Amino acid sequence: MKPLILLATAALSFSSIARSAESAEERDKRMGWWREARFGMFVHWGLYSGLAGSWNDRMVSDKGGLEWIQSLVGADTYSYAAQAVPRFQPQPGFATAWAKLAKKAGCQYVVFTTKHHEGFALHDSKLGQYDAGDLLNRDLVREITEALRAEGLKVGFYHSVIDWHHPQYDFTKSKQLPYPANGRKVAVTPRDHGRYIDFLHGQVDELVSNYGKVDVIWWDYSSQDFQGEAAWRAPELMRKVREKQPGVIMNNRLFRIPEAGFSGMGTHNVTGRMDSQYGDFVTPEQHIPETGLPGVDWETCMTMNTTWGYNQHDHKWKSSREIIRNLVDIASKGGNYLLNIGPKGDGSIPEESVKCMSEVGRWMDANAESIRGTSASPIGKPSFDGRLTRKGAVHYAHVFSRPADGVISLPFPVRKASLLAGGAALEVKAAEPGARVTLPAGLPDADATVIRLE
Repeated sequence: MKPLILLATAALSFSSIARSAESAEERDKRMGWWREARFGMFVHWGLYSGLAGSWNDRMVSDKGGLEWIQSLVGADTYSYAAQAVPRFQPQPGFATAWAKLAKKAGCQYVVFTTKHHEGFALHDSKLGQYDAGDLLNRDLVREITEALRAEGLKVGFYHSVIDWHHPQYDFTKSKQLPYPANGRKVAVTPRDHGRYIDFLHGQVDELVSNYGKVDVIWWDYSSQDFQGEAAWRAPELMRKVREKQPGVIMNNRLFRIPEAGFSGMGTHNVTGRMDSQYGDFVTPEQHIPETGLPGVDWETCMTMNTTWGYNQHDHKWKSSREIIRNLVDIASKGGNYLLNIGPKGDGSIPEESVKCMSEVGRWMDANAESIRGTSASPIGKPSFDGRLTRKGAVHYAHVFSRPADGVISLPFPVRKASLLAGGAALEVKAAEPGARVTLPAGLPDADATVIRLE
């Protein structure tokens, strides 16, 4: 065992040295665009999308998690592929529609699934045949990246380190990571997980070598009993990625330890810690931390209904008002919002998602200044119903509802106040310890009226 221990220690030390070589100024420069963006679009799309929440033509669930449908029904990889592959038929131009919707909504970057847990790769991989190149004669990753860049959007690759298809992925090494029940039954031969790690590294190398500049790598995911060096040779994997993509920003999910932002297996089990050798940002899922995560970079990822992958039975859609206020809340705490769409098997986007993103875009057209490039408000939650963001000496008050007296109180001096949309001046009066601003008789925007405060 000693050589393995020494190898692991050396890899960790190398990673630490590589990350410590980056100065604070260099890190700030690398992270700059991401911190300024505040809003990105997540896309979960794979074979599961064509199944649309059904198995054997029967509904599996009307709730979330249908990108995990293979695990939910327990299907082995061959039975799964027999039903899923014929239903995954991307239409021409799907990627352009995604990119235009993200741009319209006011997003600055898009992160999409290059491979989810099912193991099906959307690129034309030379390392296997369970990919879009072999089964569809298309390179979907190339189609998507080209469409995103045409709209001036940053490109992010989600990549699952779990793989329910690969014959050497050793699911027995973790009691916490999911694996389809019938897949366990047919796995009768011993598995060499080291060979799977070689495959994982090889496919990632294809992704970071063949598609131009990659701005984000979004890993998913590890467990407390299987993570990091032992599970994925993570330090080496990260080093290889940075060699090919020195400006890339990576999340924390190759690890599941407190130093990497995790205190447990639940999606709410996040910490305010992020040692840079384990990644660049913490990833709260489906929730917004009450006070943010001061001192670390973080990004809340969230669905529009309850599922990541498309489920025709899930109709629990969030309103555009809830999405807008989530975006405001997250920005007021110094985080990013990665909002998911789950396209259908043909790549088309559900009508509800298009409508919601378009409405968010209309709000962003008028108010993006109060979101992009802002930092967390030092005030926390204000006394009125709303949130505050800050950009240098300027604050932005996002008012959700009008107080009975039509006045909002601020704990800092205000020289000038105006509606961000339209620029109409508002009355300001000094008051200890700061100022009082009189709102219009009716709020111009019922979702969030933004007041620019100088």
